[in-house]
Amino acid sequence: MTALRCNCGIDVHAHVVPENFPPYLGGATPAAWPSTAEAAAAGGLCHRQIMIAGKNFRTVSEKCWSASRRIADLPAMGLARQVISPMPELLSYWFEPGAACRLLRYLNEQIAAMAAESGGALIGFGAVPLQDIGLAIAELRHVVETLGFRGVEIGSNVGGVPIGDPRFLPFFEACEALGAAVFVHALKPVGMERLVGPAALQQVLAYPTEVGLSAASVITSNLMLKCPRLRIAFSHGGGTLASLLPRLQQSWSVFPALREQVGQAPLEQARRLYFDSLVFDEPTLRHLVATFGDTQLMLGTDYPFNFHERAPVSRVEASGFNEDVSARLVHRNAEIFLGIANGTTA
Repeated sequence: MTALRCNCGIDVHAHVVPENFPPYLGGATPAAWPSTAEAAAAGGLCHRQIMIAGKNFRTVSEKCWSASRRIADLPAMGLARQVISPMPELLSYWFEPGAACRLLRYLNEQIAAMAAESGGALIGFGAVPLQDIGLAIAELRHVVETLGFRGVEIGSNVGGVPIGDPRFLPFFEACEALGAAVFVHALKPVGMERLVGPAALQQVLAYPTEVGLSAASVITSNLMLKCPRLRIAFSHGGGTLASLLPRLQQSWSVFPALREQVGQAPLEQARRLYFDSLVFDEPTLRHLVATFGDTQLMLGTDYPFNFHERAPVSRVEASGFNEDVSARLVHRNAEIFLGIANGTTA
């Protein structure tokens, strides 16, 4: 086990929920337009209920919107910086594009304010209305060129369409041209009807399946061959992709149609993608490094939700990597992914 000598980690997977949402300005308020309501304080923290379609979707603490509360927690996790992006259920692909634009602009401005308050500890990732590619590219330019964000968070599918679908290529080309990193988070996962148990199983079991299929769609659509400079990462360790990959690689050798469709070996394409470390298990983390390479993994926590990795750097240290590999996973790979490789991170 290698112990790093400083709190230098960079967490690429952490979420923001604003304390309040703006009222809908227009005609009839969309049923899923979010709002917040007061909740009982706990643990010395203020809490709010996130109300969606008249129901409490989740109760969250002020760590979701308070930069100071968030920054106070970083040292204990071994972190120096944290990338903050919207709670995925706020990505708004299910709204009419104009309504989505208004909500996402508000979210992006809230993230920008938190990043500005943090003195560099928090790095903003924005959200864009991918149900309309033109509007998505316009908001992408706003968050990168005006707000100074390093990239965007997107969902694993948009209205059921996987991100590898050719319709999204112009958006990824714009990300590549702007040097914007892309973080893909599981969203509205497929196969929910096959789960037996409480609603929390969506996060526990369905998210990894969803993000694995999303990453596979990027490979089978040859996205990285079309956008070779694109920096794109997948949440939850890429989900099931590491288990799907041997089958996909073998099929590429067996089925002529796949060999014709997929322009480069699936394993080679997978090793051009980035993944977070949010797998809660050292053997699994070692397997991901062996599969994708030690240049492609970065810290991820899902902070500040209850189901998050509380000691991401310690998890890496306990996995038995040498000092160089540990440093890559803890901060160097994230610096490259975020385009801050020549920055001041220790």
